[in-house]
Amino acid sequence: MKLYYATGACSLADRISLHEAGLAVQFERVDLKSKTTESGADFMVINPKGYVPLLVLDNGDTITENIAILSWIASQASELAPPGPLGQIRQLEALAFISTEVHHGFKPFLQHLSDADRAKATNDATKRYNLIASSFSGPYLLGSRFTVPDAYLFVTLRWARQLNVPIPDLLRQYFERMMGRASVRRALDEEGLDADLLMLADSRLRQRAMTDA
Repeated sequence: MKLYYATGACSLADRISLHEAGLAVQFERVDLKSKTTESGADFMVINPKGYVPLLVLDNGDTITENIAILSWIASQASELAPPGPLGQIRQLEALAFISTEVHHGFKPFLQHLSDADRAKATNDATKRYNLIASSFSGPYLLGSRFTVPDAYLFVTLRWARQLNVPIPDLLRQYFERMMGRASVRRALDEEGLDADLLMLADSRLRQRAMTDA
């Protein structure tokens, strides 16, 4: 199994979740500007969508899109999915909101914004995080244990901290709790991401880290 990723991008959520699940996987970095992989392959041939993440299963089947990949990982490790009759639905609900509202809400920051537009983008992002914080039902997003939406939320919180987007106290505490997980520390180390979150000061790296999933 292989995960194609870009450093600090939303694919980091898949790496964290794969480690949580204890699944054996190889990782291959993609240069999203040149569309080539670290082995020199043409990524557009591998994935015509041209962006990460892409998960290639042992049988050769491929999965794209974070919502789909994270859902598949949860299906392989039941402890990563929320329990209960609506567990799968709550997982999908959380992943969809993080992907379509939170993740995509960072797109304006990739542009040259006026002060007013930056303030609006920042305010919109903070409102979404406040909404998420108001829905917490335990130490993690969906209750008492880590589930795959936590990995995705954590990645977006890294971006928020790098861009000085205010987040509620509950999510600051949650972020620190996530930083304490072995899977998170391992994933950050593997991608060469500093714990103090200084890696994306360079604008080109920032754009790569927030490339659409």
